[in-house]
Amino acid sequence: MNFAIVGCGHIAKKHADAIQAAEGATLFAVCDTVSEKMEPFVIDYGVEAFDDFSKLLANDNVDVINICTPSGFHGDLAVQAAAAGKHIVVEKPIALTLEDSQRIIDACKENNVKLSVVHPNRFRPVMMEIKELMNQGKIGKLSHANATVRWNRNQAYYDQAPWRGTKSLDGGVLMNQAIHNLDLILWLMGDVEEVYSMSATRLRDIEAEDVSTGVIRFKNGSLGIIEAATTIYPKNLEETISLFGETGSVKIGGTTATLFEHLTIEDLNDEESNTLIEKVKADPFGKPGHQWIIEDMVKAIEEDREPVVTGEDGKKALALVLALYDSAETNTPVKVLD
Repeated sequence: MNFAIVGCGHIAKKHADAIQAAEGATLFAVCDTVSEKMEPFVIDYGVEAFDDFSKLLANDNVDVINICTPSGFHGDLAVQAAAAGKHIVVEKPIALTLEDSQRIIDACKENNVKLSVVHPNRFRPVMMEIKELMNQGKIGKLSHANATVRWNRNQAYYDQAPWRGTKSLDGGVLMNQAIHNLDLILWLMGDVEEVYSMSATRLRDIEAEDVSTGVIRFKNGSLGIIEAATTIYPKNLEETISLFGETGSVKIGGTTATLFEHLTIEDLNDEESNTLIEKVKADPFGKPGHQWIIEDMVKAIEEDREPVVTGEDGKKALALVLALYDSAETNTPVKVLD
């Protein structure tokens, strides 16, 4: 299966490496309007380079398009790719508006192509273990959850490109960093009904927010707390997901939420809990999440099924971010749109 990457910025190399490592996938081409950005990929991966997206789409050798451009461009590029009959892997967020996300989903359905959104943290070993425990009902009736992202993105990070931190092309800490955690919360806890949020731009010279706090009510009645910031001095401190239920309490932590920091479940004795904790600790990252996404896309095409992370999943995470933004702007509770 031949893949082509559109947008040769920072995240593109992660996609290139994932495609090269994935079973059944080959990196065929890259595309960017700036030729210099493509040169390292041509040299390192021996791929073709296109500075015209329409010419790339016209190439019959290309099966899948990986969209790695600034987020504000995702909508138009994905719709064009779908119309050309190309399957699509789009970096998070799926888009910056619900209208664009729905355009992408509709275009893929109309043209019978597969769509996957890059939310790779679901494939971390610790997340797959806790998801399985929850599927088995081990946590019981849910009480509440907490998602925390306490990271550092200094001014130099935002100054790398003029689109970083803008509302029209990028977004702030919720849209750019914490959207992974929001996807995980939705995946683990279920759909959200209502949010109330506050945000601010405190330390970085950007248009969007660098710190956000919010509370959420899930449709199943459980509650949640979201805290996200890129203002932590002097480096990343932690990324945690905590889940509390009638028969279990779990805290997943570390700087990138890869380890069990606490695991107490009624149906697991101490030995069983420790075995699970040590299993994850022995291989906390497992197969890279981007590689999971690529291999799943190959299988989805071969088996004619939906990818594991669908366009609808991407839209739900986006809808939650936008509801938090809306609440912070209006200083009122906001219902999350389906």
